Amino acid sequence: MSATTGTIPPFPFISVLVPTRNEAGHIRRCLESLLAQSGVPEEGLEILVCDGMSGDGTPEIVREFARRDPRVRLLENPRRIVSAGLNEGIRQARGEIILRVDAHTVVAEDYAAKCVEVLRRTGSDNAGGPWRAAAGGSAVGRSIAAVFQHPLAAGGARNRDTQYEGSVDTVYLGCWRKTLFDEVGLFDEELVRNQDDEFNLRLTRAGKKIWQSPEIRCWYSVRGTWGTLWRQYCQYGFWKIRVMQKHRLPASVRHVVPLAFVCGLLAGLPLAFLHPALAWIYAAACGLYLLLVGFASVRIAVKQGISLLPFLPVSFAVFHLAYGFGSLFGALHFLVLRRKAYQAGPSAKNLTR
Repeated sequence: MSATTGTIPPFPFISVLVPTRNEAGHIRRCLESLLAQSGVPEEGLEILVCDGMSGDGTPEIVREFARRDPRVRLLENPRRIVSAGLNEGIRQARGEIILRVDAHTVVAEDYAAKCVEVLRRTGSDNAGGPWRAAAGGSAVGRSIAAVFQHPLAAGGARNRDTQYEGSVDTVYLGCWRKTLFDEVGLFDEELVRNQDDEFNLRLTRAGKKIWQSPEIRCWYSVRGTWGTLWRQYCQYGFWKIRVMQKHRLPASVRHVVPLAFVCGLLAGLPLAFLHPALAWIYAAACGLYLLLVGFASVRIAVKQGISLLPFLPVSFAVFHLAYGFGSLFGALHFLVLRRKAYQAGPSAKNLTR
């Protein structure tokens, strides 16, 4: 199928949706970057901050911006999760074009204009840029940002390749014609995480085109500690299982590799005590993983600073193990125990990424 019916006018009205919950440390920079957009008429842009009942002062910061600039509006999201916030924003959006921007993200000054340009030029149904990591201040934060961008952590996902332009199975954030949601539905409010992946999977199955362009630039602030990164990726793995269950297949093989890795580690350890040959196989597999992580860590350290080397292998392990254990918990929760989705899965303190 071709792009959603309807051409894009030269200067379409754009609604930017920003789902938030307890993002006082990030929302100011995000809004400042959105209000500084060039190539878009001021009267052709609105910014809807969909707040999930934050208790850290986020709404007060947004109201401060709204008093200074009427393009900013604060919407309440009593359900607190991203999908519900996005859906409320879509319902209230006045724009012909809808952009999603997360509070942890700072966008380039031509971000909105480039999103519309790529959407129009490619005839795609969803357009976005690569997922670029902005390094944190600490050595741990910088190592997390460096590993985030590496193919070994991303499973070769094209949305982490900052140079790739072309068709993808999912894209960071997103830009859509509003009419698209009438055709394929809104975001799945059952999902605490992975609602964008699930939505893009529906697009792909409906024959829609998802396009990534490095001309669309934004920078995502990664988690700054291994603990917060663990919780985030455990959530990703947990809810990815529900997406697979609903659609009866993974969107990509890379989504099941961490689960297989963790299951292999847990099952292989007791088996290693049963026979020396099994012990050697288990040790060789672990050694191969450590070798791959070590090689990748050295290459990153050579480019970005040797002082990062002690932190990089741990960051790789957290990405892999957190996603894998989250997937294992999700498999037990949804597939084995046959429980329904609810927010008692891995803690979701923040709405945004």
